Amino acid sequence: MNTPISVSTLNNQIKSLLETTFINVYVEGEISNLTYHNSGHIYFSVKDSNSTISCVMFKGNARYLKFQLEVGQKIIISGTITVYTPRGNYQLLCNKIEPSGQGALALAYEQLKVKLQAKGYFNKDIKKTLPKYPKKIALVTSPTGAAIEDMKKVASHRWPLTKLVLIPTLVQGDDAKFDIVSSIKYADNLDVDLIVVGRGGGSVEDLWAFNEEIVANAIFEAKIPIISAVGHEVDFLISDFVSDVRAATPSNAIEIALPDINEHRLFLDNLSTDFTNRLRNIFFNKNNELENMIKLFEQNSIESKFSYVEEQIKIIKSSYKNYLNQIIIIKKDKIKLLKDSLESNNPSKKNINGYVQISLKSQVINLEELKVNDKITLQTPNIIALCTINNIKKQ
Repeated sequence: MNTPISVSTLNNQIKSLLETTFINVYVEGEISNLTYHNSGHIYFSVKDSNSTISCVMFKGNARYLKFQLEVGQKIIISGTITVYTPRGNYQLLCNKIEPSGQGALALAYEQLKVKLQAKGYFNKDIKKTLPKYPKKIALVTSPTGAAIEDMKKVASHRWPLTKLVLIPTLVQGDDAKFDIVSSIKYADNLDVDLIVVGRGGGSVEDLWAFNEEIVANAIFEAKIPIISAVGHEVDFLISDFVSDVRAATPSNAIEIALPDINEHRLFLDNLSTDFTNRLRNIFFNKNNELENMIKLFEQNSIESKFSYVEEQIKIIKSSYKNYLNQIIIIKKDKIKLLKDSLESNNPSKKNINGYVQISLKSQVINLEELKVNDKITLQTPNIIALCTINNIKKQ
């Protein structure tokens, strides 16, 4: 009877056999499930039409890689087979990688993209405008994936007034393209305002249904606006180019489709404040107009006019009185001057022994002002004598 061996022993024997048999392998295949790890290691798979093998290129060899690995790229690998004993998994340990040419899936993608672009499927002029406030949105996606939960969560926070209608759809596998087409056509006949078609992230193979021509045709022929929300931000599918709007993720699709309720709350608050301020300004301006009208009415009232006339009469009376006083003052001054002059020229006041008044041409002058041959008048209160100056002596 044979003695059984442990699983570890068996895995170690397989490991020894594989690693000593496949020391140097030279393999050609197409990249899928590519991951650039933070450690610097690269994990991916290579496949052909029938098989797939896991691969790893550690940091030490990856740093010598001259080009960026991409999913769908066809490559040639030099390496060895290694076995991870705890799990019994084997993988291809890559020492060197060289590009072989364009991968089949990538080539198919580019060929379909060129074909649809030539048919006008990507023309921006035919894109339908999304409704601003959709009441119902049809979600063409898997009912069990994380995408539907993310979309429901975003919708409940962003605009809970919108109703979401889930159309359960197969989004991965060979038959997924037919199910997606059927769901789009079904949603297009519902009473909805918008359709979101999508799923979460995955490999190129996982997302490939959205690169199929029949899916592109269904999106193009739909009457209702469609948002394509497949994979992550770095994933670009044929459905993205054909749809009316492309979203980076399913959550982003809901953000695009729905308005932000918080922004509208702020808008309404600002609108209310603005309305209150405008109304306050209107009342303020109208009150000022009313006060001005009252003042204008008071200024033009009968009482105001009588008051104005009375004031003018007072001013005129005051002015006349002042003018009359000025005239009286001026006349008094003139009378005083005449009186003073009369008193100063009154002969009766000049009757002093040995003194006479000298006049020349009826003007009283001093003796010092006389000239030879002047005809003068010598006058006292009682006598007037006419004289001629014959000689003047000055001491």
